[in-house]
Amino acid sequence: MKYIDEILRYFPNNIYEILSDYFQHNNVSDIVQEIRLRVNRPIMLRLKMQDIILQHNVSQAEILQILERLCDNSIYAYKNQICDGFITVKGGHRVGLIGTCVIENGKIINIKNVSSLNFRIAREIFNCSTNVLKEIIDIENKSIYNTIIVSPPGKGKTTVLRDAIRRLSNGISEINLKGKTCGVIDERGEIAAMYKGSPQNDVGVRTDVIENVSKTVGIHILIRTMSPEIIACDEIGSIEDVEAIRYALYSGVKGIFTMHGKNVDDVKNNKYIYELVEKGEIEKVVFL
Repeated sequence: MKYIDEILRYFPNNIYEILSDYFQHNNVSDIVQEIRLRVNRPIMLRLKMQDIILQHNVSQAEILQILERLCDNSIYAYKNQICDGFITVKGGHRVGLIGTCVIENGKIINIKNVSSLNFRIAREIFNCSTNVLKEIIDIENKSIYNTIIVSPPGKGKTTVLRDAIRRLSNGISEINLKGKTCGVIDERGEIAAMYKGSPQNDVGVRTDVIENVSKTVGIHILIRTMSPEIIACDEIGSIEDVEAIRYALYSGVKGIFTMHGKNVDDVKNNKYIYELVEKGEIEKVVFL
């Protein structure tokens, strides 16, 4: 119930009681992936293979109350995250939100009348990266191949990335791989789940984390200040991401990254990323 308890505190009393009662009497707390709330619609729990509908229609007032709690009663302070469509909370859980977008000069400057919230529950699964590491560790050079992990949303790529960082940082005695200094650009706070400077998730003893910055800024700062042997970041895709990655790789740093996709065609369809693969700058592409 650890991960569920971290989420439940954001809900009003009546919804808290409904969810708490359900989780206490049903053995799903370890497998629920999302809690979805929609105005004037019932609460929905998304499991791996099914959806569970709880008969309580969520009101607009309840959505607003949850949003205020997510923002520590200062919605304005979270304006940038809200405009990006999500808020990351303690524990690395990510809450997606949608509503009426306010547009100015072609950019979203606010989202009002929030109509849906999606709590995506983040979990640590230790040693889930074992099969991936077998593919990406360069035994001969005692390092890793520059790697992209590819999977559709919600299929575990961030969880695998986190565990891979932890193991590479700590070292893997079974193959005599010494621990590596790792640098993590945690743009949305989902990998390390930093809270007041301390990672809530285990990312290893030799790992430095910079969060709440773009990959471009984070990569440059880490390389200048922390001398990482390996850098890692989640969900790459833009030309700016690729340029920053290329800067790191040509600085002698190895990299492990993730991207959305289902197959080789999805990688090819992103011309910026596929160029890294074609030129051999990315040496391994792993599909989950």
